[in-house]
Amino acid sequence: MFRTLVSDLITNAGAVPEDAANAVQATSPLQLSRWLDEIWWCGGLVADPVWQGILTQVSANTPTSDPTKSIIAGTRLPDLLLPSVRSGLQPITTPPGSAQPYVTPPPTIPPVPPMTSSVAPIWRHLIYAYLVESTGVFEILAEVLRRYVVGETLPTPTTGTVVWARATEELFFRDPPLFSAGGALTSQLRPVAAANRRNVYWRMFGLDLPHPIPGIGGQPWKRDVGATINVRFLELWNELLRQVWLGFENDSNSSGAKATDSSYIAYLCQTLSEMMQLRRRGGMLFRDEFAYVTMLSWFHLTVQYDTALVGDLSANAGPNGNPADRLALIGQRVGIAPSRQARELFELADKVSPLMWAIELGVFNNPSAAEMLYRHIGLPSGVPTTIADEMNRIVDLWQSATGERVKDLAVTQRRVQAPARSAQPAKLLPGGSVPSTPAPSTNGQPVASRR
Repeated sequence: MFRTLVSDLITNAGAVPEDAANAVQATSPLQLSRWLDEIWWCGGLVADPVWQGILTQVSANTPTSDPTKSIIAGTRLPDLLLPSVRSGLQPITTPPGSAQPYVTPPPTIPPVPPMTSSVAPIWRHLIYAYLVESTGVFEILAEVLRRYVVGETLPTPTTGTVVWARATEELFFRDPPLFSAGGALTSQLRPVAAANRRNVYWRMFGLDLPHPIPGIGGQPWKRDVGATINVRFLELWNELLRQVWLGFENDSNSSGAKATDSSYIAYLCQTLSEMMQLRRRGGMLFRDEFAYVTMLSWFHLTVQYDTALVGDLSANAGPNGNPADRLALIGQRVGIAPSRQARELFELADKVSPLMWAIELGVFNNPSAAEMLYRHIGLPSGVPTTIADEMNRIVDLWQSATGERVKDLAVTQRRVQAPARSAQPAKLLPGGSVPSTPAPSTNGQPVASRR
């Protein structure tokens, strides 16, 4: 969410990225919280720019209604109340009233011009929050914030870092959070925010974060979740990536058999879609997703550029630097090591999110649409797409980040001495059982470990 504001300042106001990030994070937390309520009020699913046009042009597979509408209608601010709590920030699509110019940042933060156009906010999928949190960014920056507010063990902060600390604490470490759309996600009934996030990840993806919660014994987030959690998600997802990679290898064949089965890929997509939609029944998990994606985008933004905090902690990585490099240097300051796969995880988070929305909405549920995942073909309108390029990168990053050898099936088929293997297993996946795995790991272990 917050990264959308920064992108708009960079693209439409010509702001320097570091200045835009500092300006957004220097905005009053009250104003930011009201902006989040506006986003929730007029929200819904918006395609990522990389996938622009997919949800509308593949009309045969696009749902007729936005599945978030009912839960938003039941939990948003009343329409008549909204104009009185306008944030004045852009981008904003509706609600009533004229848009106000961007808030003027404090004198020590380089000012940026008002944004010149409104851009619909991108609603990231829950997988974005899971992958970003798997880097360890939350634990590291939470410890940085704690040290700044309780003592003087870190370098003297500039005004930019002080206002970052104020906004971060008020937005994400209050009980309940300041913005009402994400309120009541912690309470006397579920008091530990970190456990609440893991509960949602476990229910939707059957996945745990690769590092434990300090001071929490056992796995309380798995209690009372029922028997319908998506424990097969990871197996199905890995199988989908294997089949897509097989498609890449066979798509250019001019002769001989093409082992790629687009019907099987469509079936895998449909199965994943149904699994995720089952967890959304009655509007479940949408509000949790909104709050957690919002929070992780704030922490991601903090290390995406050489922000005020990054500069004060001497963790600058330059204009072409990677968030993982900044995070590692900050982690050294507080004695917490990020995941060794942080570089891949940050990039995966942005790339997998729009893909996961497309899968959940059923875009690739028929064989002809599924071919777009591995073939460089155009949409029905004839416009070329970059979906295959994105999938190729996702496969590379996923194998590097998790250690899952999703390319091995295709490699084995080319070895003459190896027994022939079918592209589609006789049994799709074992039903419902969760394989045993080692005890919870520390930061730096593969992200796709399960408990």
